[in-house]
Amino acid sequence: MRPPPLAALLRRLSSHPSESPAIHASLIKSSSLSSPIPATALVTAYANAGLPGAASRLFDEMPARDAVAWNALLACLVRHARPAAAAGAFRGMAAAGFAPTATTLCTMAKACAASRALRPGRQVHARSVLACQGDVILATALVDLYMSCGLVEEAMRLSMCTDCPKDVALYNAVISGCVENGWFREAFLMLGRTELNVIALTCALTACSATANLVYGMQVHCMTLRCGSTSGSIICNALIDMYAKCGRTMAARMVFDQMACRSVVSWSSMIGAYSHHGHGKAALDLFERMERAVPVVLPNAVTFLAVLSACAKSGLVDEGRAKLHLMKQKYGINPGPEHYACFIDLLGHAGQINEAWDLYCSFRGNQSELSSSICVAMLNACKANMDMVRGNKVAMHLLEVDPKYPGSHVLISNFHAAAGQWSESGEARRIILDKGLRKEVASSLISSVG
Repeated sequence: MRPPPLAALLRRLSSHPSESPAIHASLIKSSSLSSPIPATALVTAYANAGLPGAASRLFDEMPARDAVAWNALLACLVRHARPAAAAGAFRGMAAAGFAPTATTLCTMAKACAASRALRPGRQVHARSVLACQGDVILATALVDLYMSCGLVEEAMRLSMCTDCPKDVALYNAVISGCVENGWFREAFLMLGRTELNVIALTCALTACSATANLVYGMQVHCMTLRCGSTSGSIICNALIDMYAKCGRTMAARMVFDQMACRSVVSWSSMIGAYSHHGHGKAALDLFERMERAVPVVLPNAVTFLAVLSACAKSGLVDEGRAKLHLMKQKYGINPGPEHYACFIDLLGHAGQINEAWDLYCSFRGNQSELSSSICVAMLNACKANMDMVRGNKVAMHLLEVDPKYPGSHVLISNFHAAAGQWSESGEARRIILDKGLRKEVASSLISSVG
């Protein structure tokens, strides 16, 4: 039986990368892999199928390689989070006598951004100035590189000074980079210079959420209405989060109710909004509505964390216990440390310290499952119930689990202070100074933008 024609195999590779091993065998039978074109197509297919190891082995076996083959290998390694291997391949490409193309440099800029490798990133930038100046895709990758390394001013200068025609992707890279680095004012200014799109608007809403800036958030909401982007779940989820962070749960619910299609993120975000503002009953009602939703949307671990948090903030012990059971029995989701910490917090503030202690002790039997969040929740429960004996034991456990985190020592100091144990409280504070630990600087949700 004759093997399929080469063109048909290559088309099959492009549309069905999961069949790469079988097509690889056919290409070997037809002796087609002596040419770099089908071999390169197979390298790319292995990468698309999630098999970077197979792609690398095939590349090593290629009898002839060209610049396109090297670029395919680099793209594969960067895509699968292997920046060190990509750097080695880049050096190998140069040693083989191939000059980097714009595609090569763009891929390497992405690798440097992923590993926050500034020095080799600058080398990529220097090469791009010499060889590929004016390429907007490469300029966008370099902007993302500098943003990833926290060099916002340098990234913005590059975006303004590049002589390539600026497109939406370049502006989006600047806006998202500014938001990630906390340069919210600059993000809003840049938003006014670009064509409105989902990515830019979502980044702007993220900035509004981070600063609790309702004024700008409502302006961005108006922009989404003007460009017709409110039908998308990504924008709507960002709007729900923004209004929730700004304390406007009714506005968040309005956006939620107007959504044509709600994902698990949408339901979880709205339940979380009610939870954040202490509306426990509303959160539970919405969760029950989610269970009846058509089409079916299954809750995930994030959904249940929002539900348990709502129960904790509203003192709904029976409901919280039922939801923890439902999570395991009906949906098959194993609760994580954060779920148990939330339930211990609920029990502690409801005065049910014995049940909280029994749950805590079940983790003490398995040290690998005992997290700092569970210890903190139990310590706060002991503090709320003035249980000093158990609290002192938990404080020791917390130091065993997370000895270098200054917040642990602060919590222990506050626990002793609440019990009037001033010498122990002072000792916990002194440990912070003696070990050179630094507590995170507090920040305010009051907006500084505007």
